[in-house]
Amino acid sequence: RNDPTFLSPNNEARMTIPGPIVNGSIVYLSLAIALCAVVLVANLTGSMSKDNASIGYVVITIATVAMWLFWMCAWLHQWHPLIKPEYEVAD
Repeated sequence: RNDPTFLSPNNEARMTIPGPIVNGSIVYLSLAIALCAVVLVANLTGSMSKDNASIGYVVITIATVAMWLFWMCAWLHQWHPLIKPEYEVAD
């Protein structure tokens, strides 16, 4: 592949992480941090007990990882399809 984004300075092919994966992962990480901050504020203001805040952190972590994993599988599935359709020529 002669794409310059995949070549090192000495013109050897190299593996890189695609930009959309990095950007999407940053979005999911930011979402998890923001939601944990909401739980932390609710815990500090006294509107949520310590036990409920602990459950909230676990739920947020599991939900964010599950959503990220689902998104990652969907993105990778569409990146390089394994089966290429073969169209028949109509007479």
